[in-house]
Amino acid sequence: MSADQLALAGAAAFLGGAINAIAGGGTLLTFPALVAAGLPPLVANATSTVALVPGALGSMAGYRSELAGARRWAIAITLPSLMGGALGAWLLLHTPNSTFNRVVPWLVLAATALFILQPRLVRWTTTHDTAPVNDIALTKAGPSVPLLVWQFTIGIYGGYFGAGVGILMLAALGFMGFTNIHRMNGLKAWGGFCMNAVAALAFSLSGIVRWPVALGMAIITTAGGYIGSRGAQRVPRHYVRAVVAIVGLSSAVWLLARA
Repeated sequence: MSADQLALAGAAAFLGGAINAIAGGGTLLTFPALVAAGLPPLVANATSTVALVPGALGSMAGYRSELAGARRWAIAITLPSLMGGALGAWLLLHTPNSTFNRVVPWLVLAATALFILQPRLVRWTTTHDTAPVNDIALTKAGPSVPLLVWQFTIGIYGGYFGAGVGILMLAALGFMGFTNIHRMNGLKAWGGFCMNAVAALAFSLSGIVRWPVALGMAIITTAGGYIGSRGAQRVPRHYVRAVVAIVGLSSAVWLLARA
């Protein structure tokens, strides 16, 4: 990669980390930037996944108190998340580059649509600021088999591409009856970390990760996330979401044109 391409990847990593801290959707910046910087889409996807693992770990750590209160759920979704993420990564590694090049614009478009719809999904899944009795009952009872199957399905997508996977998990938890968004975010963070970690391991062992880029982006993304979280209250979320949506839609059109 040239100096200009490295600068593009670094800027996208910083902005992606900051945007993840403010509104989510940072992958919609980092992945297209890596492709624009010259990486093949499949390699860019694997490299981006590895680069985002530290951020996922930090997000999970931030919700550790909520996870402690929903330990049964966290334990229950671990295996389907790992299995789904592993299967998704395996499918990606066995997808020809030409096929992935044709599929990826639609994946970006679908992830952008999920990102745009996220506020409505959150409003649909949450009606109170604090957890009511049914949240407590759900936490004690643990997840149902259909939810675990759905979590496995989400994991496949998460291991294969991943952008927008958190929105799918929030929708599933809301459908099950959760209304405490903090607990939902904690479970989402844990499930997402499991998917990303196992996929990152598979990609690392396969040899398709561009390690200098991944490690550099991991550091920059973490810094961007820290600064983004510090300045989150100064930047209106709807402005950030609008920028991410425009970038996502533009990237989908660009990827479709070059496929």
